[in-house]
Amino acid sequence: MTGRQMKERIIEILREREGYVSGQELCGVLGVSRTAVWKHIRLLREEGYEIASVQNRGYRLCEEPDVIDAFHVQRYAETKWLGRQICYERETGSTNTLAKRLGEQDAENGTVVVAERQTAGRGRRGNTWVSPDGNCYFSVLLRPELRTEQAASVTLVAALALAQAVREASGLDAGIKWPNDIVVDGRKLCGILTESSMEPEYINYIVVGIGINVNQEEFPEELQDKATSIFLASGVRQNRAKLLGGFLGRFEALYEVFLETGDLRGLREEYNSLLVNCGKEVRIIGKEQEERMLAVGIDDSGRLIVEHGNGQRETVLAGEVSVRGLYGYV
Repeated sequence: MTGRQMKERIIEILREREGYVSGQELCGVLGVSRTAVWKHIRLLREEGYEIASVQNRGYRLCEEPDVIDAFHVQRYAETKWLGRQICYERETGSTNTLAKRLGEQDAENGTVVVAERQTAGRGRRGNTWVSPDGNCYFSVLLRPELRTEQAASVTLVAALALAQAVREASGLDAGIKWPNDIVVDGRKLCGILTESSMEPEYINYIVVGIGINVNQEEFPEELQDKATSIFLASGVRQNRAKLLGGFLGRFEALYEVFLETGDLRGLREEYNSLLVNCGKEVRIIGKEQEERMLAVGIDDSGRLIVEHGNGQRETVLAGEVSVRGLYGYV
């Protein structure tokens, strides 16, 4: 058993008990000396675990560090295949960049790249995604058997899973701004950037990159009316590993529903129920003109259905135009 495995096993044992576990019992279960147990307890404390020790009673786990590595995330991820392989980095340029590199190296479907901090985070249209500590940055590598034109819908599946996971973890009324931003009280909470490698009729892989503002306490002045975090919106700090594990479980389930048909017909109702644009007037900003229409919801392909004043409807494809709300949603 390696040192890492030894520490993980100790934590598993302490988690299972509400009270103290004697050093003698740990020695017996692990097959090591008291000195070895003491050494690994000390190392765990250095990693941020709060472990109480009382003579003649043993050790008790009081608090765990807020870490989003494989050991912590997989504890909460009730998945069959998604996140079984997690690549954890304390700091990286971009989780999407690393995930794409792994994609080129034949990493398995469902591999997840997680980072505590990004130094070169990216959003849509080349925008910078500010990536301080305390948040959650990760990318999911997928290898679906889909037609290339179906790939864009994966982003909307991720948005639905993300909104549901945030609502469940925090109790916040998180919604989706079409096609894939998660917002609370009119401010952006999460962003999704999907990138892919494709042949004319074949998808090599898709990378879904996600940034969640979790425990961030403040934003630059120019972003304060546009962005928020779960902590700022709720006043409660989140267990990031639990939030990420919850997302992975929801995304796996929704993604499998999507794969059954290759479109959003099985998820459309759920998605539209969380769509903040739905039933509201939006500005459709094209290259040459801007129009105001009523957003109705999405169709099976993820296009936004909009209605003219005369009742005529049409669909808008993400990437062709920019859709902006008129009621505080930027």
